[in-house]
Amino acid sequence: MPGGATTLPVSEVFTNTIQGEGPRAGMACQFVRLGGCNLSCSWCDSAYTWDASRYSLRAELTPMTATEIAAQLTPGLPVVLSGGEPLLHQNSPAFRQLIHQLTMMNCDVHVETNGTLAPPALLLSRETTFIVSPKLGNAGDHKSSQSPQPWMGWPRIARAHLKFVVADADDVGEAVARADAMGMPRRRTWVMPLGTTTEELLERWPGIARAAADHYINASQRLHVLAWGDRKGT
Repeated sequence: MPGGATTLPVSEVFTNTIQGEGPRAGMACQFVRLGGCNLSCSWCDSAYTWDASRYSLRAELTPMTATEIAAQLTPGLPVVLSGGEPLLHQNSPAFRQLIHQLTMMNCDVHVETNGTLAPPALLLSRETTFIVSPKLGNAGDHKSSQSPQPWMGWPRIARAHLKFVVADADDVGEAVARADAMGMPRRRTWVMPLGTTTEELLERWPGIARAAADHYINASQRLHVLAWGDRKGT
């Protein structure tokens, strides 16, 4: 996205929901889902925000100003910025204006990111929560121009947490090794099951939860999928 853009590519804005995953699971919140991503994970559940080979991004994404986005949000309720990869837009005036407006609305900001991009000072200067999801081998091969390697500064940010998508106990072991290599404390490391149906999530949950407990890390379900299925607006 050009640095001078006055709008953001928005997939969806919705309120009156809960955070389904990670350290804030169950928290009442609202979502702003932005388009664009610098990776191409095989299991991505929001590929409609970036994959032009399968979706019409012109139809899926709507250019919106910060004021238009804020008008759809509830003051005082935490806002989750998701994607796609929201930090792709950190240099956009529209992104900076949105953060300013959320601050004026007394909304805590939570950023869901793949962790490959360092966050801007604008977000670090306020109490932003970062949910960082480095990609494991189960994400498949990325394009040759894409690097899934995470920014290594996340452990130094007190409100940053790692959240890995895992299919089994072996993936949990890989996640722990990655977190340890980054220097992230295990108390700020999370895993959650790969899956978009209740059946998949519940089938994988016992083994993943057991492996997480054995490694002294945290485990989260995907509460929104269990409650409403894998659909937009949840």
